Amino acid sequence: MIFNTQSTMPIYMQVAEWIENEILADRLLPEGKVYSQYQLAEIFNINPATAGKGLTILVEKEILYKKRGLGMFVVGDAKYRILTTRRSDTLTKMAKEIVEEAKRLGVMDEDLIELIKHIQKEG
Repeated sequence: MIFNTQSTMPIYMQVAEWIENEILADRLLPEGKVYSQYQLAEIFNINPATAGKGLTILVEKEILYKKRGLGMFVVGDAKYRILTTRRSDTLTKMAKEIVEEAKRLGVMDEDLIELIKHIQKEG
């Protein structure tokens, strides 16, 4: 993978997202060892500090954990955590967009709620 240098997403965030995608695709397994920041830097031709920052984000999100002297490993329920977070983030973003559009169109809150309930019953 070559990172999108035109993206507004920083490269370290793209590193974190790539690792999450590897976990979702079962190419990085629960309790499995993850690439080191130096391996990632070599693979993607980026600065090791940038790769390290991507790994750190995933440690902070409790997707990865460190074993002193051994490296980084995938948390046992990392796939579930990623899916839960992405679903929540996606739905929140979509809901905000719907609410903003409804306001622009002058749709009342009650009407929007009724519309959502109607769609749920159909689906």
